Amino acid sequence: MPRRTIPYEDILHQDLQDPEEAAAYLTAALEDRPGNGSDVFLLALRDVAKARGIRRLAEDTHLSRESLYRTLSRKGNPRFSTLEAVLESLGLRLSVEVIADAKVPPGSAGAAR
Repeated sequence: MPRRTIPYEDILHQDLQDPEEAAAYLTAALEDRPGNGSDVFLLALRDVAKARGIRRLAEDTHLSRESLYRTLSRKGNPRFSTLEAVLESLGLRLSVEVIADAKVPPGSAGAAR
């Protein structure tokens, strides 16, 4: 008798229902960026959006489903305001952090005085 398997997308979308899991998934996508960070992030954001429901997301953001799919595609290039609206609708937000070993060049605005 053949083994029955569950498609990984089903498990992924189930996991991405949890905002903590979704945030960790998107953070990992941002960290995986050698040359294709935005592509990976947009595809990860699309996974989160699908898990939560594209139709509901479209209603919340006042964007069409087609526009969301296009925006969150590998070739998408969302405006910051669109990205912000999508993340807010998902209960998430962007943040910025200092790179642990980043060196600020002398004379730059962020250098110690």
